[in-house]
Amino acid sequence: MPGYLTKQESVPIAGVDNLLIRSLRDRQQFSDPLGVAERLGISSAAWPIFGLLWPSGAQLAARMALRPLRTNERVLEIGCGLGLASLVCHRRGIDVTASDCHPLANPFLLENLQLNALPPMKYRTGQWGKAAAAEEEAPPLDSAVQGQFDLIMGSDVLYERDARATLAGFIDCHAGADAQIWIVDPNRGNRSAFHKQMAAHGFEVTEERLDHPVRGDLPAYKGRLLVYQRKP
Repeated sequence: MPGYLTKQESVPIAGVDNLLIRSLRDRQQFSDPLGVAERLGISSAAWPIFGLLWPSGAQLAARMALRPLRTNERVLEIGCGLGLASLVCHRRGIDVTASDCHPLANPFLLENLQLNALPPMKYRTGQWGKAAAAEEEAPPLDSAVQGQFDLIMGSDVLYERDARATLAGFIDCHAGADAQIWIVDPNRGNRSAFHKQMAAHGFEVTEERLDHPVRGDLPAYKGRLLVYQRKP
């Protein structure tokens, strides 16, 4: 892949077979020759974040590996990055759509589908915050996230302050009446504010600690699973 270096590894996910994942070699990678990422508000320092493997992504993937299958359920992953949880869902036959705003998220997802001999999977551009404000880079309607879903999931998406509550608004727009929202948060510090923003849209939250020590090949982890659902 031109402009940056990648690596390929077998990624363990509790409860299912490993996934072969191609990712960026490290956080020093950057390639934005046409300035597309810059116009979306993605700085050179933030550029590689989408293409790295993050502990919270593995936590979400492990939860989706064990979640009971539900007939006709539609699942959306927001801020998918390399899309571990989406790949796990897709391999299980779940109707899942991966979404991200990074211009290279979809090419990396296509590569990882091929590495794991998986059929094509739905991908859409999902934007909120700075990315959504860049109107000149707004995706065509047929490539943007559309409609409502029964489960919206994300990992480590509360990494910055969101004073305008753009993420909560995005979720509310795409959550069905009885939808659940699953967010794996590694105790970033923006959780309380997000609770209030979701409450403004009628969502209640329950929290589950995901703390665990080293388990075989799996590193120690500290964080929480936040589950939101609209009040009855």
